[in-house]
Amino acid sequence: MKPSKIREMSNVELENELSNLKAELFKLRFQSATQQLDNPLQIRNVRRDIARVKTILRERELAGSN
Repeated sequence: MKPSKIREMSNVELENELSNLKAELFKLRFQSATQQLDNPLQIRNVRRDIARVKTILRERELAGSN
């Protein structure tokens, strides 16, 4: 997911996307533990997407407090 796409989303959409990404990460970790994960790089990509969303949310939080 591109940061420019994330910045276009509202805070509510970002919160929903964050919960979806966390659920997806849980599923991928479960698949990895049971040796059913096809592409191990998916875990890294989802973790990075979670970090991007959290970063944008934090930037907005700090910008709103000024």
